[in-house]
Amino acid sequence: MSYNDAFKELVEVMDTLREKCPWDQKQTIHTLSNLTVEEVYELVEGISTQDWTNIKEELGDLMLHLLFYSKIATEEKQFTLEEMILAQIEKLKRRHPHIYGDLRLDDEAAVKQNWEKIKLAEGKKSVLGGVPNSLTAVIKAYRMQDKAAQVGFEWKYSEDVWDKVMEELRELHDVIEDENESIERKTEEMGDVLFSLINYARFNKIDPEQALQRVNHKFKSRFQYVENNALKPLSSMTLEEMDELWDEAKEKGL
Repeated sequence: MSYNDAFKELVEVMDTLREKCPWDQKQTIHTLSNLTVEEVYELVEGISTQDWTNIKEELGDLMLHLLFYSKIATEEKQFTLEEMILAQIEKLKRRHPHIYGDLRLDDEAAVKQNWEKIKLAEGKKSVLGGVPNSLTAVIKAYRMQDKAAQVGFEWKYSEDVWDKVMEELRELHDVIEDENESIERKTEEMGDVLFSLINYARFNKIDPEQALQRVNHKFKSRFQYVENNALKPLSSMTLEEMDELWDEAKEKGL
């Protein structure tokens, strides 16, 4: 089966489900939104472990969601699937004048800078306007920093970024150690530290979200090893006993 025929059949399946399935009939763009977020996170989990079987399945689930939203939009007389696809094609061509026009851009940085210029020319009031408020804090910080950098709001050297991290760490330490400081002030300073660390990661081409996902996975694997190999309840073990099992997990590559 060609991909054209496969896509057409998937659209037909979506139409049939919307017409005949009680659950699908009741869905709205609002009831679907949280489910879509869940599907995205399931895809991210598959990507983080390079589970291609899972990635294939989750991409299919996301594609179904895209068709579902388009189906509802058609019913509401907002736009059709075809109109959505054509609008995306037009936008991609418009924002890639170095491919579909005469503009010459020699590297990735130039492409990203020109992309932001085009978005502003399209009526965006801020380079940060395209960063959704609903993003997780880590991803949102990374995206805002990256977009600001595209218009020149950027450090010159990695060491300068690290100096900023150390400055924020010192300020956090001073505030934490001061018993008279409020929790609000301590929270603010902690936020400054995290924001500067994310910026240091971004500057050095490290995805902080992926880095944190990896360490979460590592911690979970090692802690579960401790749980599964403990000879008594963890609550009755000493930290030294748990550390011994933790080191075993590390030696096993967990």
